[in-house]
Amino acid sequence: MEELDLKELLNIFWKSKVQIILIVAIFIALGVVYTVSFVTPKYTASTTLVLATAENKKSQSDSETTNSISTTDVTLNSKLVSTYSELVRSKNVLRQVISNLKIDLKEEELKNNITVSSVKDTELIEISVTNVSAVNATKVANEIAKVFTEKIGEIYNINNVHIVDEAEIPSSPSNVNHTKDVLIFAVVGFVVAVMYVLIANMLDTTIKSVEEIEKTMNVPVLVSIPIYTLDNEKKGR
Repeated sequence: MEELDLKELLNIFWKSKVQIILIVAIFIALGVVYTVSFVTPKYTASTTLVLATAENKKSQSDSETTNSISTTDVTLNSKLVSTYSELVRSKNVLRQVISNLKIDLKEEELKNNITVSSVKDTELIEISVTNVSAVNATKVANEIAKVFTEKIGEIYNINNVHIVDEAEIPSSPSNVNHTKDVLIFAVVGFVVAVMYVLIANMLDTTIKSVEEIEKTMNVPVLVSIPIYTLDNEKKGR
């Protein structure tokens, strides 16, 4: 019985294949229009910082200074990563960046366009800035990294933050993926088409075949009378 129901279901979809294809095609067209005309391209530029340098330490003779990294330094830096990630988006840093670049941006707007992430089990911090202008995104990202390293020196009186990779001008938008958008619309269109076919079939109470009569009435069909019209008579002549 289950196999029969599945066959009937597949048969329903097959008979409605034109409607399904048409609905999917409409949604694909809507997806193309949406991703091309309604999505404002935004660019994301990223810069990477590392916490790795210890303070200058004097040797026993006090005649020379050496730069060394101890286990304590590494442990301290690891704990500071999360703190530094929050300080990057602080008002003190953002106000200085806006002032230095003389850009027309509000602090809250700039803060919402900044993403700070730390690489797991490392001392690396990645600062990403998103903007409608690729050039502005790059300038802001690099300026944030510069201002942040200066602020850390003022706050903690140490110089353990260094820029590993400066932000470069992105060549393509970060929020536009035409293939992905069209595929999403195609999937949604397919789901809508399937639902439409199922609902239309549930609301259709007409009898279309002898098999449906036998299944619905639970009685065998002994005789069937074909539809005879004048057109059929003319064709026979």
